Amino acid sequence: MSAVLRGQVALVTGASSGIGRATAIALAQAGADVALNYLTLPEGAISAQKIIEEQGRRTLLCPVDVSDQAAVEQMVEQVARHFGRLDILVTAAVFSEREPFLTADMAGFRKTFDVSMWGAFYVLRAACRQMVAQGQGGRVVIVSSPHAQIAFPNCMAYNMAKAALDQMMRTAAVELLPHRIRVNGIYPGWTDTPGERKYYSEEVLQKAAQTLPLRRLAQPEEIARGILFLVSPDSDYMTGSILSMDGGIFLPWWSKRGSGENL
Repeated sequence: MSAVLRGQVALVTGASSGIGRATAIALAQAGADVALNYLTLPEGAISAQKIIEEQGRRTLLCPVDVSDQAAVEQMVEQVARHFGRLDILVTAAVFSEREPFLTADMAGFRKTFDVSMWGAFYVLRAACRQMVAQGQGGRVVIVSSPHAQIAFPNCMAYNMAKAALDQMMRTAAVELLPHRIRVNGIYPGWTDTPGERKYYSEEVLQKAAQTLPLRRLAQPEEIARGILFLVSPDSDYMTGSILSMDGGIFLPWWSKRGSGENL
C-alpha cells in the first residue's frame, strides 16, 4: 500500500499518541498528506509530523479541543484551505474516567461524552460537509471499541459513548450514500497506549495481558493497519460496517481456562 493514498488528504484526531499517532504515520506511508489534531502530548504530534515530512508528505498541526464545535469547524476549514481538499477522516480522540457510576465525578462523566462522543460527531459533521461540497466522495473511520457491546464495569460513560458512536457511524453511512462517502468503524482490542498508563503500571499491564485470548496487548501500529485498509480502495465495498481487531475478546476464550490448552 505504499502509494494507494497518494494525492489524498487525511485528518486524524487524537494524533499525538496511541492509535491516532500510529494511524497518521501509516496514512502518510501510504501516500496521504495528513492534518494531525491533538490537545495533549504535543511532543507526540511534533515527532509524528517530523516522521511524516521525512517521507515527503505535507502536514498540518491542529491543536484543537474536539469537544468545542466552533473550534472543530474552524479546524476543518483550515485543513481544506491549507491542503485544498479533505478526503479522509479518522476520529481517534478520546477521554475516559474509570470509576463506579454510583460515585462517579460527574464532571469526568460528562467530559467522557464531550470528547469521545460529541467530539467525534462534531468532526464527522464538519469533515463530511467539506467532502460533500467537494463532490468527490470520501472515507471516514470511527474508532469505536468493544466497550460499545461489552458492559465493562467502572466504565459506564465510556461504554455509553462508544455504543453511541456505533449508531452514529451507521446512520452517517446511510445518509452519505448519495455522496459516495464511506463510513466505517473499527473495534481495537486492549491496546498498548500511553492512555492505559493513566490507570495501570507496566507490571500490571503485562500481567493483565496474559489473561487475554492472545496473551498480549495490541500495538497501535496493528490497529493503524486495519484503519488503513478501511480507507483504501481494498475496502471500497464496505460502508456502515465495523472491523473488529479485538484480539478475540468476543470469543468464549474464558472456556479455555483450566483445560490445559494453549491459545
